[in-house]
Amino acid sequence: MFVGTFEHSLDDKGRVVLPAAFRSYVADSGFVSKLDGCLGLWTPEEFQTVASLLRDRVREGLVNADALRVFAADAAEVRPDSQGRISIPQRLRDFAGFERDLIVNGRLDRIEIWSVDRWTTVSATADQSLTDAIVDLGI
Repeated sequence: MFVGTFEHSLDDKGRVVLPAAFRSYVADSGFVSKLDGCLGLWTPEEFQTVASLLRDRVREGLVNADALRVFAADAAEVRPDSQGRISIPQRLRDFAGFERDLIVNGRLDRIEIWSVDRWTTVSATADQSLTDAIVDLGI
């Protein structure tokens, strides 16, 4: 399970160090792809689950086939090096608006990698969304 928020930097070669708490989950490999304004990093098993869900929704006519197409076409398999760094392809860095400073956070079933600017925007409204969800759930 991925939890926590960490500040990291993109190096000159387009690599980011994964938090130590996350490394063991993707030690052999992981898959990074476009997500909702950020990049998602999944274990191979979770990536397969997401791809299967998307494929099923396309077959059911609930999701446009282009969503699955771009999810798969722009995905990249990554393998952390001995220092825990993964290399992020330029096309994905461009999509996510990466510059130097990044936010790497857990979202239970995946890791999300955000540009600081985009994370700041999302997190500004996220606290209220959490409060609303807690009230709705009666927690």
